[in-house]
Amino acid sequence: MPAAAHPFASTLQSFTTASGASGTLHSLPALAQQYPSVKRLPVSLRIVLESVLRHCDGHKITAEHVTQLANWRPNEARTEEIPFVVSRVLLQDFTGVPLLVDLAAMRSAAARLGRDPKRVEPLVPVDLVVDHSVMVDFYGTKDALERNMQLEFKRNHERYQFMKWGMQAFSTFRVLPPGFGICHQVNLEYLARGVHRSPEGVYYPDTLVGTDSHTTMINGIGVVAWGVGGIEAEAAMLGQPVYFLTPDVVGLELTGRLREGVTATDLVLTVTQLLRKHKVVGKFVEFLGEGARTLSVPDRATLGNMSPENGATLSFFPVDDKTIEYFRDTGRSEQEIEALSAYYKAQEMYGIPDAAQIDYSTLLKLDLGDVVPSVAGPRRPQDRIELGNLKSQFTTLFAKPNAEGGFSQHPEALHDRFKVGLAPGGSHQAPAAPAVTPGAPRNDAEMVINRPQVPAGADSGATAADVTLGHGDVLIAAITSCTNTSNPSVMLAAGLLAKKAVEAGLRVPHHIKTSLAPGSRVVTEYLVANGLLTYLEQLGFALAGYGCTTCIGNSGDLAGELNDAINEHNLVCVSVLSGNRNFEARIHPNLKGNFLMSPPLVVAYALAGTVLRDLTREPMGRGTGGREVYLRDIWPSNDEVAALVRHAMNGEAFRKNYERIATDPGDLWKAIEGLSGETYRWPHSTYIAEPPFFAGFELGAPHGGGGAIAGARIIALFGDSITTDHISPAGAIAERSPAGRWLSENGVARVDFNSYGSRRGHHDVMMRGTFANVRIKNLMLPPKADGSREEGGTTLLQPSGEKMPIFDAAMRYQAAGTPTVVFAGEEYGNGSSRDWAAKGTQLLGIRAVVARSFERIHRSNLIGMGVLPLQFRGDDSWQSLGLTGGETIDVVPDAALRPQSEAKLRIHRADGSVTEVALTLRIDTPIEADYYRHGGILPFVLRDLLSA
Repeated sequence: MPAAAHPFASTLQSFTTASGASGTLHSLPALAQQYPSVKRLPVSLRIVLESVLRHCDGHKITAEHVTQLANWRPNEARTEEIPFVVSRVLLQDFTGVPLLVDLAAMRSAAARLGRDPKRVEPLVPVDLVVDHSVMVDFYGTKDALERNMQLEFKRNHERYQFMKWGMQAFSTFRVLPPGFGICHQVNLEYLARGVHRSPEGVYYPDTLVGTDSHTTMINGIGVVAWGVGGIEAEAAMLGQPVYFLTPDVVGLELTGRLREGVTATDLVLTVTQLLRKHKVVGKFVEFLGEGARTLSVPDRATLGNMSPENGATLSFFPVDDKTIEYFRDTGRSEQEIEALSAYYKAQEMYGIPDAAQIDYSTLLKLDLGDVVPSVAGPRRPQDRIELGNLKSQFTTLFAKPNAEGGFSQHPEALHDRFKVGLAPGGSHQAPAAPAVTPGAPRNDAEMVINRPQVPAGADSGATAADVTLGHGDVLIAAITSCTNTSNPSVMLAAGLLAKKAVEAGLRVPHHIKTSLAPGSRVVTEYLVANGLLTYLEQLGFALAGYGCTTCIGNSGDLAGELNDAINEHNLVCVSVLSGNRNFEARIHPNLKGNFLMSPPLVVAYALAGTVLRDLTREPMGRGTGGREVYLRDIWPSNDEVAALVRHAMNGEAFRKNYERIATDPGDLWKAIEGLSGETYRWPHSTYIAEPPFFAGFELGAPHGGGGAIAGARIIALFGDSITTDHISPAGAIAERSPAGRWLSENGVARVDFNSYGSRRGHHDVMMRGTFANVRIKNLMLPPKADGSREEGGTTLLQPSGEKMPIFDAAMRYQAAGTPTVVFAGEEYGNGSSRDWAAKGTQLLGIRAVVARSFERIHRSNLIGMGVLPLQFRGDDSWQSLGLTGGETIDVVPDAALRPQSEAKLRIHRADGSVTEVALTLRIDTPIEADYYRHGGILPFVLRDLLSA
């Protein structure tokens, strides 16, 4: 819109940097002259307001939108949606490849209609960072990185060819090749430039959405960003605003300072527990106060990273002197740094505020001095455990029933141990194919009854033939994830602890799978420069890859003998990792306990070999001369760590590292040859295929409808906390699963199955993988004799009651023209922002999901795929309504699909009775109703693009 025609043209004002460079901006202080409340808005909302103001065109974004947000009140009913146009979009490859597949399919649909395929073109910069494909197949050796990358390129050759097609087909689409790091850490260290400048000379803040839920890591440098599903990201890159309900903003005031020996990981686990308790789902969280000002940017980024785990949309720190210092330390140009500082000062958004300066919906407080060393687990990130209580908590959970979060074991079996014969040399390479469904137990696993309480660490000198295994044993220890590897303080602490452990004569038991997978090559550089990588390597923490690895389930498999022993004896073995998620079966399908912790604690628990040892009171093991070594003996001091951090933040090292993306992306990447052309030719592949989402697509207005569903069958009854990992797993594909059968039928050998995550570009694999998680429990199935529930994606076909995989039942229902519905409990769809959890649901013919509550991204994704989300009211649940799965269901929403209106649920029972209850339609905004009427967001956007 020309400046003169802009309804807020007077806000376009000039500003000057320290060196005298000038530019223009849409001034929020000028807007505050008309709307005084702007000055007391939370800083994160002001950044959103700037975008609304700058893009006000009288069409998609109107003056009314500006007025509504400028007049935001901290506590009022939230009924208005905000149209937010972002500056750029960030992708990782597991979610980015299906997004690119959709874009290619949209171009194919345009070509079939005789329209110019180039109309489907991202309007904002898009970066895809390849970080989700490397797996820890080799580990503990100096050549593990090279061998893992060779396997990665062999497995993903077709996917990488497709990415290269995308690079030449779309002018605003860039790929950062494998081996450079994790997207969020790369975003923090390199991609984020602070502020942008339009061709007209208008400066504006960096903002983005990403197709990974941990996009919020960038909140640590004052960037408003969060994770969305791929389908929503597609809309954003194709020119649609990101619509979201006006949020409450929770202020979290930090006071004091972290104590000696307390890490940023301990802090983020504490904050995650605190915010989950205060139910911040769908809200913005903004940090303030003197304590927040003391935190380094890497510490702040750690807190931002775990927003999905605490439930908030974002966890935001405003720009201040620490931000400017970080930009300089990571090699940004002086011109960029000057522009960032001058812009935020001109907008009066520079500096972390105090509570009296801002109006928040809720104000919470946390004294940093109260934070103590902690871990979280065994299944949820918010279940924080003080370090000194881990042993006792595991012991308590061991005998508790599954329904109470326990492991349903006999308490007297806690200290039983079993001898396992491992093949010599087999501890440094995972089996060729994941043993997701192990076969018969091996004969060389024998029980050792009532062995004395000796931790696994006592086996550190054992040979390959005499490993013993017991409950609580650590089998995977991974320094992984951008959550922590982006933070030099905890990475250097891990290196220092490893150095002291080696010097004390401690070793890690050889059967524990250890790995180091930083989120950036710079981490390796400063570990080497400080002489610490060699000590980590001596304990088995050799460099395994630059990617997400264990944190997303790419841990590779354990030795087959260990898998067999776990399954034969029903052992509760564990992983310890410096990641952000520990959901069931995410890390490894056979490890029932998974604990999040700081990198130095990962090393410590690898040394101890068990969580049944209190590291605050008991020795970790015996070192040189049989001397008992305690954690306190080798834990580095804050001063030791700080002395090395100063040398780790080297701007020139960061700059040179990221220059190699263009100059030296690696021989493996250079060797990949992609197809050319504006449209993709869809060659035969079991990785990439044209999806059916645009089959029969027409430009005319959709037939619409109010979403009424009649005669539906229940395909699943789920409990609480069903994650997107449960709905659409990312890990290994079992040979006898529907997806495994399909791959075998299409000539793929089991060794080449790869993972669900790597095959998200092919709908035939992914729809078969929907609800295929080996730990998901469909409560339609009756309890076993011992009261436990069957695990795996099975259901009972109605009305016959025949037991079969959910996919097979879904195909039978679709063939009969019968719609299906899912019922669930609290927090349905929490976890990763994977759009296939919604895409797979739609392709199975599921028309609606009825739950007690939804996580934000998955609810939005369901609507984006034309699936109705409906929420129980009050204390209602499928349990309270007595559902068994044999009923038929009618759903009658409000015909106009008014946001959050009442819908009717009618339950037809076998005895002929009918029960009717009221539900809330979880279409939250008018634009979501439009998306649903069009059959989803992608058909809506494509009609908009091709009709222009």
